[in-house]
Amino acid sequence: MLIKLTGGTVYDPAGGIDGQKRDIYIQDGRIVDKPAADLKIDQEYDLTGKVVMSGAIDMHTHIGGGKGNIARILLPEDHRSDPVIRTDLTRSGSGHAMPSTYVTGYRYAEMGYTAAFEPAVLPVNARQAHMEMGDIPILDKGGYAMLGSDDYLLRMLTAKKDQKAVNDYVAWTLQASKCIGIKVVNAGGISAFKFNQRKLDLDEKNAHYDVTPRQILQTLATAVKELGVPHPLHVHGCNLGVPGNVDTTLDTIQGVGGLPMHLTHIQFHSYGTEGDFKFSSGAAQIAEAVNKHKNITIDVGQILFGQTVTASGDTMRQHANHKHAHPNKWVCMDIECDAGCGVVPFKYRDQNFVNALQWAIGLEIFLLVDDPWRVFLTTDHPNGAPFTTYPHLIRLLMDKSFRNDMLATIHPEAQKMTTLASIDREYTLNEIAIMTRAGAAKLIGLKDRGGLTAGNWGDITVYTENADRQKMFEKPDYVFKDGEMVVKDGQIVHVKWGTTHVVKPDYDAAVEKDLKSYFDRYLTMKMGNFKISNDEFTEDGRGSLTVHPLQV
Repeated sequence: MLIKLTGGTVYDPAGGIDGQKRDIYIQDGRIVDKPAADLKIDQEYDLTGKVVMSGAIDMHTHIGGGKGNIARILLPEDHRSDPVIRTDLTRSGSGHAMPSTYVTGYRYAEMGYTAAFEPAVLPVNARQAHMEMGDIPILDKGGYAMLGSDDYLLRMLTAKKDQKAVNDYVAWTLQASKCIGIKVVNAGGISAFKFNQRKLDLDEKNAHYDVTPRQILQTLATAVKELGVPHPLHVHGCNLGVPGNVDTTLDTIQGVGGLPMHLTHIQFHSYGTEGDFKFSSGAAQIAEAVNKHKNITIDVGQILFGQTVTASGDTMRQHANHKHAHPNKWVCMDIECDAGCGVVPFKYRDQNFVNALQWAIGLEIFLLVDDPWRVFLTTDHPNGAPFTTYPHLIRLLMDKSFRNDMLATIHPEAQKMTTLASIDREYTLNEIAIMTRAGAAKLIGLKDRGGLTAGNWGDITVYTENADRQKMFEKPDYVFKDGEMVVKDGQIVHVKWGTTHVVKPDYDAAVEKDLKSYFDRYLTMKMGNFKISNDEFTEDGRGSLTVHPLQV
């Protein structure tokens, strides 16, 4: 089938197109060059006056894994307050802060998103995470395997194993867990918490393993680079949420030695200790460091006001924050001695000084980082806010007047502690397309997503131009997934299934000898059950795997 999208104003940073009128052709699911004049067009859409972008990509959103299910169990009131009724096309579901799987797919697609990546897949729990993501319709999915507090790696570092041995273990983990990148959460800190350490600074040793977070980060960042994994090491840093952690973050940026590294939800790691409340913005320092160090990319983890739930593998910090739970219930747990899980419901309030300044800090970082190819639009769903708030966040970035009107309503002392009102920058549509499409695809290593030139899959979103950018991005006119229309006028009109994106770096098969002995002695799962097979993604007839090439 040949589809023609006629006369839309195209924003395709990957193809160098910034607001130009272009016709787009789709055939057999992919975008193609203009066909011969005698070739019959099967379906044509007049997009005159419309804005056309590729499908949006959320490169960091918690949509699959045990912590999400714990959050759902913990908050039945969240589900009662936001039900979705079954239709002829869609299944029923519920949830505001942590929607159920089907609802997650519907709501993302209805905003123009066609792919989303789970940033914390614990390898021992990877099968459950993939099964959960497999129930999310329409979207492509993928995950980052979580290492850095796992006993096997920490034993390797304590024994001073060479880099090649670590590389083999990392490559084996990526293949076994079917992931596309490597994530570190509070490097060594989840483990240290179990040995009664309640903080772990960048150069502080884990009391049991005699290894520092800096050593873990450098070793894993080196492994990711040497293996050719496109996505840099994805780092949730030390001391999340702690006043003064800006110094730790700056030291992390400097101390990785030029290796590629992605710092996630960096807003939570950008706090100083100035002022009467001993809490201040480190956004300017962070932005300056990011602008200077081209090896660093970031996503922001913007907080937005309202009820949500924080769900994280960082049990050290979640335990420290449990006293702020709203409503007052929380869970922290261990997982196979390799990681943890902390779920703490939270309500961000605009009249709370700390929350108000967090809101301003995130926006400052967005607006002070020069290169939109190296900063990404996230709320760390659901930790800063649910992903359904993205259109509101986009308006804050694109509309200074609206941003300053909101700034004027927050806690007055927080207003005094931010430079937000003096920042004139407003994001352009092209910059939004970079952050949410082209840049995200490039960062993850998706070769045929995030662009609108021939050869890309037909993931396309069409909006009506509107000065109110929140309304514009809330309700696309059309969304195409792999060349099939799935959304019309902001409503699901067709349900299909996306693919799971992975990488498969090579490793020395001898690594499995030691791993099998380790599994047999210490873990409750046999190594053969730990590894996920390709056919597990296709056995229900609706999933697939897409393997992406490594960097040479």
